[in-house]
Amino acid sequence: MTATKAGPAAKRGTTQSNLSDTKSHSRGRPAPSRASDPRHVRSAAALRDALLRLLELKPFDEITVREISTEAGINNATFFRHYADKKSFFDRIATEEIDRLVAVSLPFGHSLDGYIVLCEYVARNRTLWAALLTGGAGAAMRERYIRVSREVAAKYEGVKSWLPHDLSIICSTALIVETLSWWLSVPADDHSPKEIAKILDGLVNGSVTRPATATRPRTRKPHRND
Repeated sequence: MTATKAGPAAKRGTTQSNLSDTKSHSRGRPAPSRASDPRHVRSAAALRDALLRLLELKPFDEITVREISTEAGINNATFFRHYADKKSFFDRIATEEIDRLVAVSLPFGHSLDGYIVLCEYVARNRTLWAALLTGGAGAAMRERYIRVSREVAAKYEGVKSWLPHDLSIICSTALIVETLSWWLSVPADDHSPKEIAKILDGLVNGSVTRPATATRPRTRKPHRND
């Protein structure tokens, strides 16, 4: 007998036979967008809030997926339907927080007012931001911040920096992230959001985003023997 090549339906049947009933049924229906699925939105919010409560008790590295799920009132299977592991969950939160931070400070640009808004947002979410920048997601935060900053810079024309454009984005992002990291590593009462905003304004606008200045070509002074 000649073997026939299995069609798409046969392949799907084979795949479904290896899944639980719940997963099989869910695969049989078109999956709604996670961003708009009310169940996903509720679960994501519950997990985020649960993480915040647990971070008040111990460092992120000591928190398990089971603890997060239990605190959120959902089971482990629900967690893993949304995230591959704890790191991907944390990276997703980092991405969302960077997007929120840019959204609230974007209208002000690189200005003292913008940095005040930025620092006040971080201060309101200090526990989470301290964990994000010092608990293993620092690299993801920096990468996302640079990416978003590049996207924003492509849409808006600002003051032309004395540095190459892409380098000015990298340097300003590094200064912001590292300053926030330092601020979150010291006691909260040591420096107010406005104090840190002034530091950022001095660092970024004083060194990175200051406008390029026209330079005159040097003229050779006549020598006495000329």
